[in-house]
Amino acid sequence: MTTTAPHRHRDTPGTGPHRVGLVAATAAGRRHARTLAAAWPHARLVEADGVAEALRTAWTTCDAVVAFLATGAVIRVLAPLLGDKRTDPAVVVVDEAARHAVALLGGHAGGANTLAAEVAAVLDARPVVTTATDAVDLPGLDTLGWPVEGAVAAVSRAILDGEPVRLVVDAVWPLPALPPNVHREPPTGEHRAVGPEPEGGYRVLVTDRVVPVDDRTVVLRPPSLVAGVGSSRGVPAAEVDALLHRALADAGLSPASLRCLASVDVKADEEGIRATADALGVPLRTWPAAELSAVDVPHPSEVVRAAVGTPSVAEAAALRDGGTLLVPKTASAMATVAVARHAPRGRLAIVGLGPGAADLRTPRAVAELRRAAVVVGLDQYVDQVRDLLRPGTRVLASGLGAEEERARSAVAEATAGHAVALVGSGDAGVYAMASPALEYADERIDVVGVPGVTAALAAAALLGAPIGHDHVYLSLSDLHTPWAVIERRVAAAAEADLVALLYNPRSRARDWQLGAVLATFAAHRPPQTPVGVVRNASRPDEQVHLATLATFDPTVVDMYGLVVVGSSQTRLVGGRMVTPRGYRWRG
Repeated sequence: MTTTAPHRHRDTPGTGPHRVGLVAATAAGRRHARTLAAAWPHARLVEADGVAEALRTAWTTCDAVVAFLATGAVIRVLAPLLGDKRTDPAVVVVDEAARHAVALLGGHAGGANTLAAEVAAVLDARPVVTTATDAVDLPGLDTLGWPVEGAVAAVSRAILDGEPVRLVVDAVWPLPALPPNVHREPPTGEHRAVGPEPEGGYRVLVTDRVVPVDDRTVVLRPPSLVAGVGSSRGVPAAEVDALLHRALADAGLSPASLRCLASVDVKADEEGIRATADALGVPLRTWPAAELSAVDVPHPSEVVRAAVGTPSVAEAAALRDGGTLLVPKTASAMATVAVARHAPRGRLAIVGLGPGAADLRTPRAVAELRRAAVVVGLDQYVDQVRDLLRPGTRVLASGLGAEEERARSAVAEATAGHAVALVGSGDAGVYAMASPALEYADERIDVVGVPGVTAALAAAALLGAPIGHDHVYLSLSDLHTPWAVIERRVAAAAEADLVALLYNPRSRARDWQLGAVLATFAAHRPPQTPVGVVRNASRPDEQVHLATLATFDPTVVDMYGLVVVGSSQTRLVGGRMVTPRGYRWRG
């Protein structure tokens, strides 16, 4: 399968081809601008005859503007240029001392709120965001990543004011948490057109159908439709576009809900199809003819088989990943289209929270927690992040020993179509929730892995540089692994002279195993080999203890500690464990 992505114009300033124009009038402003330009390859200082002309130039040539000027001056220059918030550049204003980065224009639609935060991070300033939904920690209806139509401002204000708002969906989609005054109704399941709100109340509709919109209704367009496209060689883009829009209109479907265009591999370079996908802002996915020929379709054609190797292109491509055919193949002179509706895919983010300290929690982990409608995890880990969750987030917390139950619950919620975050400490893939969850997850859900700082990394940083060379993670818990297997693995690590990081080293019920493990290592390493233990790394009651294989006392260790056993090359230097990168000690 081949996927061609469309052009994107609103990428994150620091990470993508997003043109950021920097405008400054003073030496201090230019100094701050140079700092941003050094951090962002796609940011540049805009030079012109005067600061007003530089602002106008940046406005017309860049996707975003960062102005190191007074807010009033920027407003006076840009006011005559304002058009539509969906197309105007984002504008952030930074004061002379770089104390504040103010999202002035294009907060949501233009990305100014995000840009202000990124500018502030680079300049060590404070982001200032005045968008109402951001101020009260609610997701904006125009920030959910889907096309939105209708009375966005009026419905957003109703949500902010706590007025009752109905959420009417054709199916369960992975939306973020919404506050309690937004009443989620059971899916209609019929994808029927929805008429005007009889009570005159506010509502949010989530549908791919063309529906009447009044001044109290917002329509969110989920990515539910796949349009299969076949064509003769050299088909004009205008013909493909016209046929597709006519087919959608006749079926009462919105083009804003197109997930992608799909075709056979030999059409991957067909400019008319590619240009149509780009104009719609969706990817073009193409499949080998052999795969499409295996798809059961209502209207196969031997003529098509002879031409491209499959009896169907449009219908088979639309149905390649399942779905229900809504528009059977319909043709123009040189093109054929078919449209299928696909069921929602739930979203499971498996999030590592790090070792405990908030500043060791990654921004990606925070973002996933804030976009989730359901958060699942061990109660003590959920308590660490409750302040990050949006109002209306459903929390499924449980105690120690319920790992499999948590994994099943998270997958079940995602399979039902929800946006779910399954949280664990450290990295979710290291002795944590990723493995049990992915044993149950299937192709019906999208899975996002969010790496975290492991306990081993946090402990190693506190001890010095013990894992500068080859090392191994070992868990001494025999709840899931027989002790005989653990013993063999410990012996192999000891004989291989690997630095060993021992998870779950000792508990009340397992009070002798750690001593036996250290004896195994002592049989292969000098008695002066350093051993370190870190308890509650990065937390307020953090403790670090250093000893050697000859002097280490296992009774100082419990389940909140992690033990690091050095290799034969590990040394204590200045009170820190150091394993040289090569097995030549440079003394």
